[in-house]
Amino acid sequence: MVDDITTIVTSMGFPSIESFLGLLILVLLIIGAIVVIVTIRPVLSMFPYTYPNARIRGRMGKIFTEKQFQEIIESGNVEEMKNYLRTFPDFAKYIDQYPLEKALDTQLAENYDLVARITPKNSRDAFKFLLKKWDIKNIKSIIIAKKAGLSAEETLDLVVPFGELTDRLDTLIDSDDVNGVLSALEGTEYTSLIEDAIPIYHDTGMLLPLEASLDKYMLENLLRTVTTPEDDNTSYLKTYVGNMVDGANLKIILRAKVDGLKYEEIEPYMISSGYQIREWKLKDLMESEDVAGVLSGLEGTEYAPLLAEAMATYNETGSISAFETALDNHVVETAKKISLKNQFGIGPMIGFLSKKEKEIKNLKIIVRGKREEGFTPAMIKEMLV
Repeated sequence: MVDDITTIVTSMGFPSIESFLGLLILVLLIIGAIVVIVTIRPVLSMFPYTYPNARIRGRMGKIFTEKQFQEIIESGNVEEMKNYLRTFPDFAKYIDQYPLEKALDTQLAENYDLVARITPKNSRDAFKFLLKKWDIKNIKSIIIAKKAGLSAEETLDLVVPFGELTDRLDTLIDSDDVNGVLSALEGTEYTSLIEDAIPIYHDTGMLLPLEASLDKYMLENLLRTVTTPEDDNTSYLKTYVGNMVDGANLKIILRAKVDGLKYEEIEPYMISSGYQIREWKLKDLMESEDVAGVLSGLEGTEYAPLLAEAMATYNETGSISAFETALDNHVVETAKKISLKNQFGIGPMIGFLSKKEKEIKNLKIIVRGKREEGFTPAMIKEMLV
């Protein structure tokens, strides 16, 4: 038997059975190493997210439940609502420091700041760039305040003390007009964006070019941070950002159709690398005659049924807010799906920020409902997103 095996081994070109066994063991070791690497790689990709996700899940548990929202809705007035929020430490520290809407935005910004600080290195650039949304929000708020003729004190109530421009906020707020805001932004990354849009603003009185330029800058650069995904985590992040880009593009196109703007007037503000809507499709949508044409051009995408449901509200009111809400909810649903599919990686962070955005948006809706005459708790509940 041994002689037969030796004969077979030598016929295969091996000088001895020992050399054959050595090669066999080496092959088995290589196969075992490959199996171990394939098995452990997903675990290794999850490991950097273990500590961040533990912190995020702690905060996720503090997001208001449906029952708590109902209690807030049933509060008698804004002061009662503030008293309710004071019972939660995460809100209490801002409630008495700022006007209510600013306190809510600041609490949201704090959570963005936390995620940007604790997220693993391979996704940190994207979350750090997301922090620029507060710079952009502040610039928009200040420009709108200048157009409305608000005082410095009134303008201060609109800005959020987060972002890279915090040391310039006083100077920006004290500017006399939009041109003064541009001068105060001299030397920042936003200078050229504002500079290019100001002539259009002066000619038309429209803020869309200013707002769209800033949004495009943030989203294009955010896309660059996720252009080449390294693993499942960064791939999911790219999907999330891509959906944000689609939503931003569609909002501008729909708003432009309502305002009667032409292709050449909105084309500079489009972002070509979205999730489902690519450059050729954007061109078709921009060339649509009206809102109905935009919806028709979206056939075959997941946005068509979403916006079709909002069309009835638009026909009644002439406002695109129903479309904007539908697109915002789609981003929330995308984040929810990612958080469920990727529970041990980047999913919880994406899901948390999306839920937190929704929570703050709903709290601000309740504030507005409490301040306006004639809004019952049932009516306010219907307005929530």
